[in-house]
Amino acid sequence: MSSMMEEQAEVDQLPLDEMDVSQASLYRDDTWRPWFARLRREAPVHYLADSDNGAFWSVTTHPLIKEVDTNHEVFSSEAGGIAIVDSRADAGPEELAIESFIQMDPPHHADQRKTVTPSVTPNNLAKFEPLIRERVIDILENLPVGETFDWVDKVSIELTARMLATLFDFPYEDRRKLVYWSDITTAVPQVTGDTGIDMKKRHEELQKCAQAFYQLWFERAAQKPKFDLISMLAHGEATKDMHENPLLFLGNILLLIVGGNDTTRNSISGGVVALNEYPDEYQKLRDNPALIPNMVSEFVRWQTPVIHMRRTALQDFTLSDKMIKEGDKVIMWYLSGNHDEDIFPDADRLIIDRPNARNHVSFGFGIHRCMGNRLAEMQLRILWEEIVARFHTVELTGDVERLPNNFIRGIKQVPVRLHPI
Repeated sequence: MSSMMEEQAEVDQLPLDEMDVSQASLYRDDTWRPWFARLRREAPVHYLADSDNGAFWSVTTHPLIKEVDTNHEVFSSEAGGIAIVDSRADAGPEELAIESFIQMDPPHHADQRKTVTPSVTPNNLAKFEPLIRERVIDILENLPVGETFDWVDKVSIELTARMLATLFDFPYEDRRKLVYWSDITTAVPQVTGDTGIDMKKRHEELQKCAQAFYQLWFERAAQKPKFDLISMLAHGEATKDMHENPLLFLGNILLLIVGGNDTTRNSISGGVVALNEYPDEYQKLRDNPALIPNMVSEFVRWQTPVIHMRRTALQDFTLSDKMIKEGDKVIMWYLSGNHDEDIFPDADRLIIDRPNARNHVSFGFGIHRCMGNRLAEMQLRILWEEIVARFHTVELTGDVERLPNNFIRGIKQVPVRLHPI
């Protein structure tokens, strides 16, 4: 507690107008909490005039994030994209200007989105549950009990890769390519790991992704409609010609891959970290496995896999008491909103029976609310139902390695040891 107070005191000494919460190191080192706590307290709508990511407004409280996220008439996804990073004026051809429906405003957004939404309706998700459970059991039954291994690789990535391959009806033996393409899509341009991202290499790898999905597209278009995302897009009235625009085609494919990867994968990893950090909550879970559905929502709140979303103001607008000008970059910090003490008492703690855990902003609000949220929750629920049936503890045995990324709150490595019941 004293360490946290010291960190807060140190951050509180910084000039307010120089507070830059876009620094990727804050998320690599997991030191972001006092920064957002100060902004929520002193400047919930905060302007930073200069940073590596340009000038931007930070919106950090839960109610104000919802206000921005539901006002697409003023705050556009299309005008400047959804990430804090700006496209550079001197960008070379290797820096793809990828398009997707998450970067569209009405009316085009709805036309694209509604084509793939049927795949994640409650009735269709019920069809996935037996398959998800079968694959979860297979993964858990083959883990090395009593030995230290990386939970991220053996469980988080593996389960996510299997489900992505199922959703796309993608070649199962190549399933980890989907996770790889997701990772390079969401990598922060300044840093990936400890080195600058190689944009030429990124371009080459994403072209391989496009080629693989073009092949699947033409195969599915020539067949009768099937229950997979590629077939739905190839036969959908609003999307059947999407392949004629290569950047839109690749952008929508990558959006669906990333959407199916990041929330589930990093919440699986973050959940293990959280339960080890709060062992009383782990015991609460053992005593009452019926808490799992609510615990899943709390995992998604506590972890917050997508750290921020960007909007661009289409007109002058007063938010709280600040005048945002037309063309300004506005960042909704979901991670901060999910730790807003006014909404979630003792917000930095994991509380698996938290009454309002589902009020988190991890999936967004309004027209861009994550369409795969129920699928992500179902995967997490099934995983933990099967974990508690087999293991007393998934014990953290070493340091957690996080990614230096201000967009995706990614976890690279979680060393664990399993203790059976």
